[in-house]
Amino acid sequence: MAGCVARRALTVGSRWWSRSLTGTRGPRPLCAAGGAGAFPPVATTTTRRHLSSRNRPEGKVLETVGVFEVPKQNGKYETGQLFLHSVFGYRGVVLFPWQARLYDRDVASAAPEKAENPAGHGSKEVKGKTHTYYQVLIDARDCPHISQRSQTEAVTFLANHDDSRALYAIPGLDYVSHEDILPYTSTDQVPIQHELFERFLLYDQTKAPPFVARETLRAWQEKNHPWLELSDVHRETTENIRVTVIPFYMGMREAQNSHVYWWRYCIRLENLDSDVVQLRERHWRIFSLSGTLETVRGRGVVGREPVLSKEQPAFQYSSHVSLQASSGHMWNCTLRP
Repeated sequence: MAGCVARRALTVGSRWWSRSLTGTRGPRPLCAAGGAGAFPPVATTTTRRHLSSRNRPEGKVLETVGVFEVPKQNGKYETGQLFLHSVFGYRGVVLFPWQARLYDRDVASAAPEKAENPAGHGSKEVKGKTHTYYQVLIDARDCPHISQRSQTEAVTFLANHDDSRALYAIPGLDYVSHEDILPYTSTDQVPIQHELFERFLLYDQTKAPPFVARETLRAWQEKNHPWLELSDVHRETTENIRVTVIPFYMGMREAQNSHVYWWRYCIRLENLDSDVVQLRERHWRIFSLSGTLETVRGRGVVGREPVLSKEQPAFQYSSHVSLQASSGHMWNCTLRP
């Protein structure tokens, strides 16, 4: 099974749930009205692509929030760019970009597969390519509509105390790939509802986009860069289920006279097929170069057994793992139905 080399040599398996994703058939769920779950809420009624109002079930209405722009094929989006997420449908704003290394195992590679390593984990050589991701704020109005498909408190960090293992979360903060950005413009001076929007961004109608970074945003980025930084992204498709894994090194803490190295990892599952599938089980093997091997097995992930359908094809979540050494591997075993 292929693996992913991450910062400080944490390895996260990307070919997983190929058997634990169990096919199901039945009626397709209706999209939620009046929220991000109903994406895309657009109607091309004129040559300009407006996010249009339209009557919905239960008396709910999609409000006009702006005008779509042409997505960028080259270059990157600037701080203050408003967008819709192409998969999860929420409104957001770009804070700043990250230049990551994308290791895509779906891209054909001429390199032969390596033999399995001492941890029993095989991997094939994959060359990383530079890929742009963005740190973004999620509109708080859309959070209730995406909470079943994407965690809105997924970005966490350790407490500043060296002996503390407490985790803190920043609600409404996310990482978004360049291709998931659907840019739009708005005449609203506060188009995104988030407690950090006006603290981080200043409206300036002479700029494009008309929101520029305040000094507080620059200072926040610099101060929190170590645990915010996105450096490696790993992707692989197995049986039409595409898995994207992003590991983050969070820091080291002391516990009972030993060092514990903490990681956060973000997992995104996408169903590329028309069949409905459901994630029912997980089975992790976690190997630390200190010599320990831990096995974790249970129902679903983060307390859920998500269903991936054509209408709602993706599920994204974050979790954490601690190692007794600064390097290790983490991968998933094949489960059979």
